[in-house]
Amino acid sequence: MAATEADDADSALRRELYFYTLYRLLEASMLVLVLFGPVADMIGPPRHDLLARAVALSYLFMAALLFLFGRRGELRGNALAGIATDLFFGLLAIHTIPVAGTGIALMLMFNVGAAALLLPARYGLGAAMVAVAGIMVEYFWSAAVDESARMLAEPLMFSVGYLAIATLTSILGRQMRASHDLAARRGVETAHLTEVNELIIRRLRTGVLLVDGNDQVRLANEAAILLLGDAGEGHRDLGVALPELARRLAAWRVDGKTDETPLQIASDQPEVVPRFTRLLAGSDQTLVFLDDTSLVSRRAESMTLATLGRFSASLAHEIRNPLAAINYAVQLLEESDDVATADRRLLEIIRQQGVRMNGIVENVLGLARREPAKPEHVELVALIRHFVDDYRAGHPLENDSLSATASQPQVTTLLDPRQLHQVLTVLVHNALIYGRVPGEPARVGIHVHLDNHGLPMVDVVDRGPGIPERVARQLFRPFFTTSGHGTGLGLYIARELCRANQASLDHVPLPGGGSCFRIRLAGSPLKDRGRAPEKL
Repeated sequence: MAATEADDADSALRRELYFYTLYRLLEASMLVLVLFGPVADMIGPPRHDLLARAVALSYLFMAALLFLFGRRGELRGNALAGIATDLFFGLLAIHTIPVAGTGIALMLMFNVGAAALLLPARYGLGAAMVAVAGIMVEYFWSAAVDESARMLAEPLMFSVGYLAIATLTSILGRQMRASHDLAARRGVETAHLTEVNELIIRRLRTGVLLVDGNDQVRLANEAAILLLGDAGEGHRDLGVALPELARRLAAWRVDGKTDETPLQIASDQPEVVPRFTRLLAGSDQTLVFLDDTSLVSRRAESMTLATLGRFSASLAHEIRNPLAAINYAVQLLEESDDVATADRRLLEIIRQQGVRMNGIVENVLGLARREPAKPEHVELVALIRHFVDDYRAGHPLENDSLSATASQPQVTTLLDPRQLHQVLTVLVHNALIYGRVPGEPARVGIHVHLDNHGLPMVDVVDRGPGIPERVARQLFRPFFTTSGHGTGLGLYIARELCRANQASLDHVPLPGGGSCFRIRLAGSPLKDRGRAPEKL
């Protein structure tokens, strides 16, 4: 990671390297111009004419090569090659062309500073030290061969200048690298935060739209796209996609008041409540939040169910006392000799229903407390047969019919029989009331069979008019009912009891009319699958 950041910092200095190579090309061109141009006669002959001309042309050739190919390789290698070329040919030029020595030494100061900027501190200061050593050696060399050499103060001042500019530009280069590293880290962090923010907005269950001052939709998260459906597909103009929402947005921009009336975007979409807020103070861009009313309803239902659970537990405790008194009175009547034989059957029904009512109270308490079921291995066909007998005995069917069939003589499964009894009571009761054609008796059947994986299923089937699709989607919602006398809790409790037994309860539409409520249970596959359905 550190090596990558260092490479990124070096790549940011490529532009400075380009200007450095361009400056070197300018230096070499000026040196050639001094020796071969019209000013050559004005400055006088060089100390070593042939050597001076060779140095100038060689420097121009090297400067051109570094300019053309110097930016392709490694930054450090290019900078080192460049400063070495500058010092070598520059110091030779100072010695061979003494009349231009001061100007050349001055121009080399920029080369030393550029090298210290591009290279690490030790290399930059090392180049400055080489320049100092070179200019001092050149001074003493010139003094040895020419008595009219420059004063010692001049190379000393250039030496101080080289060291000073190398130090300053090295510090500046270090700060540039540190600033770039910091900017790169901040950029990565900002990019990560942006991705996180986009993910949060995208995954929000509340629809979010960003609309500009011209009512053009600039952004829509996944929830908004799902809520808009076909209404927002392919449309960027809010006025075209959702005219009513655009009208409310325009009204909010005028008076700042939000109309919180639920808005039906499409016939197959849930209602939403729009809320508006400006993206920034003084900005014409507006954030539109679309709150799904179904989510609000489910949260309200959850709160209501929690309250109802506490109420149910309290009510169940209160029912136990009179129920115990009824059971006790029935026991006393059964022991009396004054009760007619024909009435004893009625007492038996009362006692059985009292026991069943006590089981229902226990189930309600278990559901309120979220207590687990008490499963046991049962033979499902015999259990259904016993349920049918009990229901016929306790609920006179008159002209209605209740029958049961099974695809196997025996089906073993694991469940709480009392809770299955309660689930079947709810399903059969609903089928007898709602699963009938007007003017005709109800025909309800309970069918036990196996699915393709050998798992047992219980179907409660009626031959009524069926359930419309819009109603079927809400059947298991708590408090949903199509009857003015129902509570809307029967199917909800039935499904919760099935889930407590690791089973599922679903509505299965029938193509020939009628309805089917299917309980899919856990059990062991049977070997005997080839027998014909058996009438119970």
